[in-house]
Amino acid sequence: MASDTLPTTALPTTGLDAAAVVERLRTTFATRRTTSPAWRRRQLEALRTLLTEQSDALVAALGADLGKGPQEAHRTEVGFTVNEIDHTLAHLDDWLTPRPAQLPDRLLPATAHVVREPLGVVLVIAPWNYPLQLALAPLVGALAAGNCAVVKPSELAPRTSAAIARLLPRYLDDAAVAVVEGAVPETTALLEQRFDHIFYTGNGAVGRIVMAAAARHLTPVTLELGGKSPVVLDPGTDLAAAARRIVTGKFLNAGQTCVAPDYILAIGDTARAVEPHLAEAVRAAYGTDPAAAEEYGRIVNERHFDRLTALLDSGRTVIGGDHDRASRYLAPTVLADVAPDAPVMREEIFGPVLPIVSVPDLDAAIAFINDRDKPLALYAFTDSADTKRRLLAETSSGALAFGLPVAHLTAPDLPFGGVGESGMGRYHGEYSLDTFSHSKAVLDKPLG
Repeated sequence: MASDTLPTTALPTTGLDAAAVVERLRTTFATRRTTSPAWRRRQLEALRTLLTEQSDALVAALGADLGKGPQEAHRTEVGFTVNEIDHTLAHLDDWLTPRPAQLPDRLLPATAHVVREPLGVVLVIAPWNYPLQLALAPLVGALAAGNCAVVKPSELAPRTSAAIARLLPRYLDDAAVAVVEGAVPETTALLEQRFDHIFYTGNGAVGRIVMAAAARHLTPVTLELGGKSPVVLDPGTDLAAAARRIVTGKFLNAGQTCVAPDYILAIGDTARAVEPHLAEAVRAAYGTDPAAAEEYGRIVNERHFDRLTALLDSGRTVIGGDHDRASRYLAPTVLADVAPDAPVMREEIFGPVLPIVSVPDLDAAIAFINDRDKPLALYAFTDSADTKRRLLAETSSGALAFGLPVAHLTAPDLPFGGVGESGMGRYHGEYSLDTFSHSKAVLDKPLG
């Protein structure tokens, strides 16, 4: 539906009237039409149609922005979001059904239940590394919950941002969903407005800015951040199999994945023993010349490229290290003999550099993890039930996965989110509906 006050295409990146955007959506929300289960279904189905009909254009945009291969773009961006929509549509009626609540005897006779109601107008600020998925997957939850939404794509993925801005108004109710393109000035203008929820994916520095802006209006926030997600490698595990899975998770999207394994915490002699297996796994995945591999991506821009190449002297190169600034290519790289205080260990890497840090035993590994910020994910390869028990009981992380990195975020019945410095709040599946809804208590006691 066309708006009378704003165009149905992307809003301009200069002279943005953020207050008018939000007011337009509030006017729509006040009609209560977005609270209808039928409206919610129509929006989700329309978003699915967009992703399927425009798949080729979206994949091309992702390739232009990040060098993503077609298979990876389909699997991790387009297909991922379609799966999220399908899961939501399959369960939406059940999730929206009021849930009865038990009452204590002193309140009887009475009945009680809990209803989920939409929050109102929400803001989704997306990052550049998965610029389609991380803009639209949160939007799935916002629409399923019956909200109006402003979507702010990342300016660092300009082709994908332009595609989102062009396509969303064509398929969705454009009186209820707005797309704002732009950079810091536009984001700042949006954050000055009062929203009913802000969903931000990105880094902790900007997360603090978002949270401070939200505090002025007492707006709740979801912060999906990152951190250095370790891989604990236990003696006795199948190192060849572990290496293949670590390489798959680490070098997806050229390492620019918030839940990618950040470093290997190798116990005992596994540090040296795993090196040839990692090298072989890289060659098996990307060939002897990863620069020619269709499914190996590129670094998003020169600034991040320079930051990453500055880390290459942090250890002995097992494989990789080749790079070309003109094409923003950095080969899948494994570094050994890395000191705990090396430059590569001081910040989240967010790129295709995998350091190996050696520790003597599990106690040291647990202490190493607990001495640092809580990670978004903790991975471990071990055959020991006791090791699994101790990692579960004695560490804190957004997620814990044994034997397979990254894949937990593809399970819609698992909550995805961080803890501490790695974020707050969670989403996917029913958790997204919770994030973008208010669970309202309803009690009914007869006067008689």
